[in-house]
Amino acid sequence: MSVHRAVGLCLGAAILLCSSSVNLANAKPFMIVGIDEKLLWDDDGKPVLSASGKDQVLLVDLANPESPKIVASLPLKNSIVGPPVNLDIDPTGAVALVADSVDVVKEGDALKQVPDNKIYVIDLKSNPPKLAATVTAGKQPSGLSISPSGKMALVANRGDNSISVLSINGTDVKVTDTVAMPDSVAHVVFTPDGKRALAVRFPAHKVSVLDIAGEKVTYNKVDLPTGQWPYNIVVTPNGKLALTSDNGGAGSSDGSVDTTSVIDLEANPPRIIDRVVVGDGPEGLAISPKGDVAVAAILRGSNMKKAFFYQKNGSLTILKIDGKKVTKTQDIEVGGLPEAVMFTPDGKYLLAGNYLTQDFSILRVNGAKVTDTGKRFKVPGHPASGRMSH
Repeated sequence: MSVHRAVGLCLGAAILLCSSSVNLANAKPFMIVGIDEKLLWDDDGKPVLSASGKDQVLLVDLANPESPKIVASLPLKNSIVGPPVNLDIDPTGAVALVADSVDVVKEGDALKQVPDNKIYVIDLKSNPPKLAATVTAGKQPSGLSISPSGKMALVANRGDNSISVLSINGTDVKVTDTVAMPDSVAHVVFTPDGKRALAVRFPAHKVSVLDIAGEKVTYNKVDLPTGQWPYNIVVTPNGKLALTSDNGGAGSSDGSVDTTSVIDLEANPPRIIDRVVVGDGPEGLAISPKGDVAVAAILRGSNMKKAFFYQKNGSLTILKIDGKKVTKTQDIEVGGLPEAVMFTPDGKYLLAGNYLTQDFSILRVNGAKVTDTGKRFKVPGHPASGRMSH
C-alpha cells in the first residue's frame, strides 16, 4: 500500500497465547506477522484512519501448516503502508526485526499519517518472545532483509531516500551506516552469497545494485529498468535470477495488468531479460525454497468498492521458473487485499495474508502446481506483512 494512495488483545511486553511453552528458536517452521489496525478504506478507496494502540506482531507456529497456531503476540506498531516485507527473521530463528513505518497522529480533530523511524528487535529465544531493543533508523523504514549470515540487515527508508545498514550480534542491533540513494527505495534484498543487494527504487521504476564487502555497502550506480512502480523483490535460492513486483499504480490497483520483471544476475552487469504479465496491483512476492515456483499477490482493486475494476477478492499469480524462463501458470482467488505471501521452508505450502478478510489462505504446493486447501487461518486483526523462518 502506498502512503501516497493510502495517504487490545495484548498488554505488556509480550503475552503467550497458548498454554504450552514454545521456544521459537527451536520450533520451525514459524512465521512473523504484522497486524495493522490503523488503516482501512471507504467505498471510494479513500483511507479511513484509526488511532494507534491496537497493532500487534504475531508469532505463529507452523508445525502443521494446515493448522497454524498463534504462540505469542507483542503490542508493537507496524503498517500496511509500504510493501508487506517490513519485517524479517534471521537465519537461525533467534532474532526478528520489525520496521515501524508510519504512525497515525491527531491534528486538530482529524487523524493523519506521518512517517515513523523505529526498528523493533525481537528476542525469539526468550520464552515467551519479547521486545529486546528499539533502534532509530531513517524516515519511514519499510522493506527490509537480514543477510544470509545473519550479521547484517538492510532497511529501505522510503521517507528520506536512503538505506540503513544494521549490524546484528544477537539482540545487539546497531545502525552502522546509511547509504544515500537518488530517490525513494521500497525494499532491499540480499543475494544468497551476501556479496550484493538489490534495491527497488519505487518512483524511479528501477532496481539498483549494491556491492557488499565485509561491513561496507556501496551503491555502484548499476540501475536496471523495471516495469512501473517496483515495490518488492526476491532472489532465487541459486542466486541466478531476481524477480520484482511492478505494482503499476503507485501502491494501488488501477484496472490495468502489471508485470514481474526478470533479472539475470549471472550477466555482467546484471540485466532485465523478461517481463511476465501478472494481474492488477502486485505487492507481495515470494519464491519457493526449491527455486522452481514464485507467487505474486494481486490486489485486484479489492479495497476500492466503487472503482470500475473492483473485485471482492484478490488473487495469487503463480509463476513457474525453469532455468531463466519464467512463465505464468495459474491465477488463484484468495481473500480481500492479499499482502504477504510466504512458502514454508520445505516448499510444500504457501500462505497468503488477506488484509480485509483478516485471515491467511493456506495453499498446497506440488511441483509447479499450487492448490488452495480451502482452509483459512483467522488472525485477530488485519495482516499487513509477514515473513517465514528459514
